[in-house]
Amino acid sequence: MAEGGGNAAQIAYWNDRAAETWTSFQERIDAVFTPLTEVALAAAAPATGESVIDIGCGCGATVLELARGVGPTGRVLGIDVSAPMVARANARIASKGLAHAHVEESDAATHGFPAAGIDLLFSRFGVMFFADPVAAFANLRGGMKPGGRLLCAVWRPLPENTWFTIPMTAAHPFLPPPEPIDTTAPGPFGFSMPERVRGILEGAGWTDVTFTPRDVPMHTAEPGQLDAATEFATRVVGPLSRLLAVAEPEVQLRAREAVKEALRPYDGPKGITLGGAIWLVSARA
Repeated sequence: MAEGGGNAAQIAYWNDRAAETWTSFQERIDAVFTPLTEVALAAAAPATGESVIDIGCGCGATVLELARGVGPTGRVLGIDVSAPMVARANARIASKGLAHAHVEESDAATHGFPAAGIDLLFSRFGVMFFADPVAAFANLRGGMKPGGRLLCAVWRPLPENTWFTIPMTAAHPFLPPPEPIDTTAPGPFGFSMPERVRGILEGAGWTDVTFTPRDVPMHTAEPGQLDAATEFATRVVGPLSRLLAVAEPEVQLRAREAVKEALRPYDGPKGITLGGAIWLVSARA
């Protein structure tokens, strides 16, 4: 799901606890992220015969969709630093018989892309983790065809994402005060500020940088399944899951009960639904 960009801590994280979680919960994560994936892919508009790179592709959901978009005359290469997730992605690709798609375990910041071969650079939440993002995006641009396009989905600031903030607020009384989020450091919100991202991309030689805000519903469980929604918020995805993973069992129990009650008002006919807020970042090589 992420790229390390030379950041040893990030690479270690995505090959340890995070890899176990994301592979174990792959089907649920894919389902919750489906609306986000559809929005990002529609904006990227992969076309028949195109060559596509998918950065931080994780367990391969977006690679599968991109491969369908470009058809057998195109090609899709997924890049991710997580060995367990790369293995899962390639197994899924093989099960679908998609000979024109493949995922490699590599760091996109330094990966040797063939010059001028890529039509589309795509990422769904995989580019916010580079230690040196300007160098990483310069390396990526070197593989693009002239005028090739970039489309990345990244999180907008934390306060705009209620599917993160509501569980975090509920669990707050049971946890140490969280460290302030550094939006200039590698992490989920490292690309949340457009002025910073524009500087990174333009500094790496990209042009026509634009930001489109999209609000996407996050259906974390079916109607009445508060336990499943609580598990997703506290064990699977998001900053709270990271904090609780190292908390004492009693703290985990109390925090999860509080999160469950906080989610109860959001249980409706379409399921337990909170708000996701993203930027669609586009640019040209």
